[in-house]
Amino acid sequence: MTALERLSRRIVACRRCPRLVAHREQVAREKVRRFRDWPYWGRPLPGFGDPSARLWVIGLAPAAHGGNRTGRIFTGDRSGDWLFAALYRAGFANQPTSVSRDDGLTLRDAYVSAIVRCAPPDNKPTNEERDRCLPYIGEEMRRLLSVRVFVALGGFAFANLVRVLRAAGVESAATPRFGHGVVVKLGDGRAIVGCYHPSQQNTFTGRLTESMLDDVFRVAKRGVRS
Repeated sequence: MTALERLSRRIVACRRCPRLVAHREQVAREKVRRFRDWPYWGRPLPGFGDPSARLWVIGLAPAAHGGNRTGRIFTGDRSGDWLFAALYRAGFANQPTSVSRDDGLTLRDAYVSAIVRCAPPDNKPTNEERDRCLPYIGEEMRRLLSVRVFVALGGFAFANLVRVLRAAGVESAATPRFGHGVVVKLGDGRAIVGCYHPSQQNTFTGRLTESMLDDVFRVAKRGVRS
């Protein structure tokens, strides 16, 4: 078993946050009508993808009836539909859809995870819950040694990724400020690319379009190859 696999097992077994544990398990018991026959995962979610990835995509947290149901980050919800379709178009995935853990999806040179590993009520973790989860990103960072570009989905992921990098001694030339398409050059030669989160709030309103998402991954692809 690799160090990354051991970390994933620890993440899945985590019960550090009583409110999040209660919520994720309640959702898994009560379900929703359209998924009433689905055996919900109801646990924290580790990262997913290529251990040698040069691209790392980081989101906020699992969706209650997405990753918390399927057991894989961004799988089985509308945000994931947008994300994995874009990764496919950019050549980072072998297929454009992601509906379950065993659907055959494979990421190529890409890894996906989230700042918070449990589905939070109203998609809003507390600061304390976030801080209990942040060490997992730091541990992943020490194991994903080939990463050249981070794509941060949303301001929450962006700000907390910057915090973890600073704690690891990685700074940027200018003060990082989130924005869609913003590229932050890091002192160690890597880069962060900001991206609006592919949530329904953004995709339904046109704040984020497919072409905008594709532009982000074109930039990221150039970065991993430089």
